[in-house]
Amino acid sequence: MDKTNMKTTSFDGKISKITAGLDKLFPSPKCELNYKNAYELLVAVILSAQCTDKRVNIVTKELFKQYSTPQNMLALSQEELEEKIHSCGFYHNKAKNILSMSKDLIERFDGQVPSNSKDLQSLAGVGRKTANVVIGEYFKGDAIAVDTHVLRVSNRLGLVKTDNPLKCELALNNLFEKKDWSKLHLQLVLFGRYICKSQKPECDRCPFYDLCVCQEKRERLNFAD
Repeated sequence: MDKTNMKTTSFDGKISKITAGLDKLFPSPKCELNYKNAYELLVAVILSAQCTDKRVNIVTKELFKQYSTPQNMLALSQEELEEKIHSCGFYHNKAKNILSMSKDLIERFDGQVPSNSKDLQSLAGVGRKTANVVIGEYFKGDAIAVDTHVLRVSNRLGLVKTDNPLKCELALNNLFEKKDWSKLHLQLVLFGRYICKSQKPECDRCPFYDLCVCQEKRERLNFAD
């Protein structure tokens, strides 16, 4: 038998096992950020950088009571917004970006959050990961957002060998069916958050332990959260 075909067949089996295992663990994965509209989700994702979803939800629960639209958000000064989001960390840059993003939405997009990656990434504080989250979560498009959880898990499962989020995203796009991308993103995030943790992975709960490439290399592949 052709060794190349053997390798391809083996890898296809690995993908199938990972897909089935994630479907069993998280059959109906949901974003853990709370939001009621596209703008709230966009703000929440910006706040979530280097911050837990739990903390973001605590902050936005109060913030969105009065400031759930770009028009309302611009009623705040940067100093006032910084005070409200202080506990999310990096509050200076986040406040600056949220206000700039809100102004751009009004001036360039009639106050509406755009549904395509190019326009989303033209907004302050919105990179490829944030754009993909909004596209996949709110607009139900096909996108894999690579955060630290997705990057770490993808390396540990031997799906990629890179610490570059874009390279990881493109590799996952090639490995999994497009219709599954958005669900896969959520499943990998939840798997990394609750089982394949950065510092203390719960390997006894992992259905992919035999696939893990870092049992003896965890230090080298343990990208920081």
